[in-house]
Amino acid sequence: MKGVVHSVQSLGAVDGPGLRCVVFLQGCTLRCAYCHNPDTWSTAGREYSVEEVFEKAVRFRPYFGTTGGVTVSGGEPLLQWEFVAELFSRLKEAGVHTALDTAGIGDIGGARAVLRFTDLVLCDLKFSRKEDYLRYSGADGNRVFAFLKLTEEMGVPLWVRHVVVPNLTDGRGHILKIAALARQYSNLQKLELLPFRKICLTKYEQMGLPFPLRDYDECPEEKIRALYKLTEEPSSSG
Repeated sequence: MKGVVHSVQSLGAVDGPGLRCVVFLQGCTLRCAYCHNPDTWSTAGREYSVEEVFEKAVRFRPYFGTTGGVTVSGGEPLLQWEFVAELFSRLKEAGVHTALDTAGIGDIGGARAVLRFTDLVLCDLKFSRKEDYLRYSGADGNRVFAFLKLTEEMGVPLWVRHVVVPNLTDGRGHILKIAALARQYSNLQKLELLPFRKICLTKYEQMGLPFPLRDYDECPEEKIRALYKLTEEPSSSG
């Protein structure tokens, strides 16, 4: 089994618990307005066997400690679900913690196969309304919610992530809706609010692509702190 890999990050600290080896796969059908990795959209790239990626990943095992492991991200990893399922199966056999970083878009049967060997799901919940999903990501929001429901049915621990863009996804009502949607899943462990940044501008310029949110402000950390406080208020949980 082979997969198209964009890159392998040796010791990531923001893609799941602990220090992690992060495998970025090529290919994504979404076109999110704030995407930081347009270079992963194409399915073209170097192919690696499961064994090659497994050997690269376990090389960093001494740094994983008791909480780290391997995260597969993208692109959208569920587009290469057979590869991810086989890789995660190998890692689980070796006692390595596995995390899937996904937008929840892909074949639901393929997702089920991957989740059998997944210790943690990190899912981007981009919007609360189907209309906004379609407008700003080109995605069917119902597929995302179906995937999240599947993680609950299979009992896979879940972190929901949401990118906060000033004047787009930072409204009080919107954030409370995102928090409520996330909390309806009994397997939810954490809601992460991620500040919008524009460090990706260089990539867009090099690729000759317009960045849809070029004129939007970045999100300050104090805004994130205030929104976390909002979601933790007793009234925000129902």
